[in-house]
Amino acid sequence: MMPELGKYAVEVLSAYGVSLSLLLALVVGSVMRARRVKAELEEIEERSKPRG
Repeated sequence: MMPELGKYAVEVLSAYGVSLSLLLALVVGSVMRARRVKAELEEIEERSKPRG
């Protein structure tokens, strides 16, 4: 299933690895930030509710 990469196999596979790692880091960072922002917004909404 693996294509023949010849003498550039290390460079090509490392480029794939770096790209996938960066994509994964972006996704994880985005999810973490979204959770943090959601929690902050819920806290702000809770504080702004009228009491009584």
